[in-house]
Order: sequence, then C-alpha cells, then structure tokens
Amino acid sequence: MKIQLIAAGAIASLALAGCATSPGYGGGYNNGGYNNGGNYGNNNGYNQNRCTDCGIVTRIDTVASGRTAPSATGAILGGIVGAVAGHEISDKTGGSKGNQNIAAVAGAVGGAMAGNKIQQNVTGNSYDIQVRMDDGRVIVVNQKDLGGIRENTYVRVVNGRVVIR
Repeated sequence: MKIQLIAAGAIASLALAGCATSPGYGGGYNNGGYNNGGNYGNNNGYNQNRCTDCGIVTRIDTVASGRTAPSATGAILGGIVGAVAGHEISDKTGGSKGNQNIAAVAGAVGGAMAGNKIQQNVTGNSYDIQVRMDDGRVIVVNQKDLGGIRENTYVRVVNGRVVIR
C-alpha cells in the first residue's frame, strides 16, 4: 500500500512538473528577437560609445497566454503531493507518528506554494517589451514579468531578458 502511495505521489509530482514552463527566455520575434528594421549599422545619431546591449523601452504589450485553470488547482494538487511525500519520507526515515504528521503538514505547505507558482507560470500573461537599442536596432523580448520596467525606462538586455539598468 505504501509503495502505491509513493508511486502515486511521484506520478502526480511529474505531472505537475510537466506543466511548468521556463520564465520566458524565448528571445522574442524574428529568430532571436532582433528586428533591425533595415537600419542596422546606421547609428541614427546615437552615441557609439554607449552600452551595446542597452536601450530605451518604447512599447510594452500584454500577451494573453490563452490557458486557463480553475483557481487554486495548482495549490491543491501541490499540497496533496507534498503531504504524501512528506509523510512517506518521514515514515521511511524512522520518524515517529508526530514527526510524520509534522512532515506531512510541511510537505503540504511547500507543495501548495510550488503548485501555485507552477499554475501562475502556465496560465499567466506575458509581456512583449520593445526596446530601441543604443545602436538603433529595435528588438522585442517576451518575458513573464516586468520587474518595474515601464515605457521610456533605460534598460539592458541580458540573456534574452530585459532588466532595469
């Protein structure tokens, strides 16, 4: 019976992990997110001594994910998996009944938090951030969070993400 519980917990964990996505390092549009608009190499009056991966945000568009899930589904499933895993781990390591219950509660809390975050990553909106680089290029980067970025903010593009400079 306990083997079946462990197997069920492992399968549920794998199912939740399969729903997770990366935080949006896709690079945007046009094979890597770069769209020079035909003026690459033309500095358009920009200072060439500036940061090569820096620019100003010119536009931010919200992109709906199109995915939906009932509210708190991730938290509920994560809590169940976490509770089973915490109880079984404590049981297999020789924990007392009280320790098993504490481990189950801790596992449920941790699992619920993880499940909720996974659900947000899967169903949440993302943002297309258009940046006019210092060298005149215009790039579009898609990412899950803005992190305080607004239009007319001076930013840097690092590893396919826009961050405030």
